[in-house]
Amino acid sequence: MNELQEKIIKLKKERNALILAHYYQTLPVQDIADAVGDSFALAKLAQKAKNDTLVLCGVRFMAESAKILNPEKTVYLPSGEAGCPMADMIKPEDVLALRKKYPEAAVVCYVNSSAAVKAVSDICCTSSSAEKVVRSLPNRQIIFVPDRNLGSFVSKCVPEKEVILFNGCCPIHDGISAKDAKAVRDATPEAKILVHPECRPEVLEFADFIGSTAGILDYARKTDAKELVIGTEQGVFDILSRELPEKGLRTIKNNFVCSDMKKTKLEDVLACLEGKKLPIVLPEDELSGARRSLERMVEIG
Repeated sequence: MNELQEKIIKLKKERNALILAHYYQTLPVQDIADAVGDSFALAKLAQKAKNDTLVLCGVRFMAESAKILNPEKTVYLPSGEAGCPMADMIKPEDVLALRKKYPEAAVVCYVNSSAAVKAVSDICCTSSSAEKVVRSLPNRQIIFVPDRNLGSFVSKCVPEKEVILFNGCCPIHDGISAKDAKAVRDATPEAKILVHPECRPEVLEFADFIGSTAGILDYARKTDAKELVIGTEQGVFDILSRELPEKGLRTIKNNFVCSDMKKTKLEDVLACLEGKKLPIVLPEDELSGARRSLERMVEIG
């Protein structure tokens, strides 16, 4: 551990701060975090946090979620430029238009979305809880926003529901093609291919396991398979490479990187703890509306 990391750890104790990091963060950032997890785990940890200050090492929607679940706490996003292209694809007006078109439908909002979009939705979900959330609703029609790929996957898992998709996606996961998946299958026929449901449906057909980031990590840690192909962001490959050096690991495609997730630097985290960054602030209507959607998600999950 270097001097900067040691300084952060010392200061977070003095500030009664909790540092949470997503699995897609760089390893040096993960190493100074109190907890590392996927979106669902971080949301639950944020809700239960006793600390005065939360530092969310991820992208904006994650820090917003932490603030929504802890409105009385000071919440920081180390890199203010760390956004989410998927979250930017949808606006509250899009949800309201779908509600008008399908008045009997419930709106399930993937957590990869803005607070404003969450506020006009009925309930949030993560990739690990999406199927469970959709099954829990009494409505036969479900408007699923914004990820069409995750929504399509859920639709196949819950065929008794009519899932109405919004045309959004994660450009990183959606950038994987069936050709990429076939190439890696042909090159490593004995390998288990582990894929995130944000990937296209035709890519999922090549998968031996489909699951959330946490699900992929859990499968990789427990399987006896000697070769694994990781079909999600580079951060998961980095974690497993360090933990499982005896495994033959490769990513489903080169340069499988979310640039926004890599924007967090140790210097940014330190600046938050030193009070040199502005905390997350949200309008009251977004806080209250989005809190209902997120709390329902956490209760069901």
